[in-house]
Amino acid sequence: MSHFIKICLLISTLASLGESQSFLDAIKTYGPPPVVLNRIDPNNNKYDFIVVGAGSAGSVLTNRLSENKKWNILLLEAGGPETLLHQIPILVGFFQLTNFNWGYKVEPQANACLGMINRQCSWPRGKALGGTSTLNYMIHTRGNKLDYDIWAALGNEGWSYKDILHYYKKSERFDVPGIKNSTYHGYKGNLCVEHVPYHTELATAFLKAGKELGYDIVDYNGEDQIGFSYIQANTDKGTRCSASKAYLRVNRANLNIVTGAMVTKVLIDDETKRVYGVEYIQNNQNKKVYCSKEVILSAGTIDSAKLLMLSGIGPKEHLQELGIKVIEDLRVGYNMYEHVGFLGLTFLVNQPVSLLQSRLARPSVFIEYFLNRNGLMSLPGGAEALAFLRTKYATDSRPDVELLFASGSLHSDGGLPLKKALRITDELYNTVYKPIENQDGWSIWPIMQNPRSVGRLTLKSKDPLDPPIMQPNFFTHPADVEIILEGIKHAINISKTEPFQKYGTRLHSIKIPGCRAYEFASDDYWRCAIKHLPSMMNHEIGTVKMGPKTDPDAVVDPRLRVYGIQGLRVADASIMPTMPVGHVNAGIYMIGEKAADMIKQAWQ
Repeated sequence: MSHFIKICLLISTLASLGESQSFLDAIKTYGPPPVVLNRIDPNNNKYDFIVVGAGSAGSVLTNRLSENKKWNILLLEAGGPETLLHQIPILVGFFQLTNFNWGYKVEPQANACLGMINRQCSWPRGKALGGTSTLNYMIHTRGNKLDYDIWAALGNEGWSYKDILHYYKKSERFDVPGIKNSTYHGYKGNLCVEHVPYHTELATAFLKAGKELGYDIVDYNGEDQIGFSYIQANTDKGTRCSASKAYLRVNRANLNIVTGAMVTKVLIDDETKRVYGVEYIQNNQNKKVYCSKEVILSAGTIDSAKLLMLSGIGPKEHLQELGIKVIEDLRVGYNMYEHVGFLGLTFLVNQPVSLLQSRLARPSVFIEYFLNRNGLMSLPGGAEALAFLRTKYATDSRPDVELLFASGSLHSDGGLPLKKALRITDELYNTVYKPIENQDGWSIWPIMQNPRSVGRLTLKSKDPLDPPIMQPNFFTHPADVEIILEGIKHAINISKTEPFQKYGTRLHSIKIPGCRAYEFASDDYWRCAIKHLPSMMNHEIGTVKMGPKTDPDAVVDPRLRVYGIQGLRVADASIMPTMPVGHVNAGIYMIGEKAADMIKQAWQ
């Protein structure tokens, strides 16, 4: 954490020196969102609605439901408020090393994560007001039109692209140069969607390379998704726009937001199967709180599924094995998918144009950011641009690979925080990346879409403090590796274009330990490398699958009500029946907006 401490000290020093009054005025704008907390102790009090989890969907639901002044709303969040430093996009990786992250990791993998400690990839999940939106890379993508039409075709009425576009637009405060008055975007919503204010020369080269290869520069959240673009980010003029910042900056007499409250069980009447409240732990005390209408779980793909099973809703045999009384036999924890890519594609250049830790430590970089919200510190962990492409394996009109461009690579931070956050072994890092520390470079992460490998989440025990068992079964379907391999080939072709060759771009060629038997850059080498250094996009979905009653795997109906239980809904990425293209966070906001309307319709 030494680099992190240095950054914090430099910020503190600059503020204490008082470089100028404008600097001091500027730094005050970066404080944590003024969320009103703990108005009253909710213990034994009764609410109309209880929302569990203050992530992207839970924050939306809390805001929208509390618009009705006749309803009393309680939001319970296990974490605490964001901090000043959360607002700085470049620091995203550091927060994955703190208590703001649940610290989850998958089970040891037989065919993936081979270059990670104990063959376990990390799955960071936010533990704060704002949830994972406080420590993600802020990339805003909606998915493809066909994704949602497939949801509808599976029997989920009301979830076609035509149906859900309204909710994407409702959530957005869209401000991207060159895209004005588009019928695909909303301009008065809560959630900021912008281009990052600063781009390196290399990001511009990436877009120029795409044009040289015959692709268009597109609005990938508009009519056409195939092509190249700067990322559209959830940033507010250079600062993070988390779910908390977007939706919880409200002070309403009918809303109580309680932090440090870990929900451990949903209270369900055995005879009527109606939910009447929740149990939670706060300050090491067990508490209960009650509701008259509904409990809505928005704890995320991992914790919503965990909480359902702890409450007796899940696979009968699994719950009985753990001694949990079965209230409803449903396939909770199945249908778990993740976008997986490749971390290890690094290109070196001969000019000082990339994102290096040493450049971030310059006082001028800090002053530029805090005065103008611009410069290197406004980059979301270095992610700057992306491309959506179709490989030879594409089976329909959707892209089957994303190329995520970053103006740095695994070596650019000198071994922190990425190495630790990603659990990369010392042997792999010291062999491949330590020799090029302090050298300029960039990377592309090829990420396969529409994953075929499916995992499952189960409970370790009936102790709510035990993390669940997450078995994603990465690369058990061979197509996932082959699609990433095609993405690598596209990325290498991009590196050979004139816009990148003008910087002397060359592929970093030190072999990954464990892949030395293969010729470097051969297909078999890349297959081996992919299995050693897979990228987790933290897009877990599907463990509380939405589907019609005829779907034996469905846990919630198309109105997000848990089958067989009254007064209980789930609204987060866990309900997604299939994986959308791109990044899932924008879709979670959409789910929150749509769920809020469905709840209002049911009770008004």
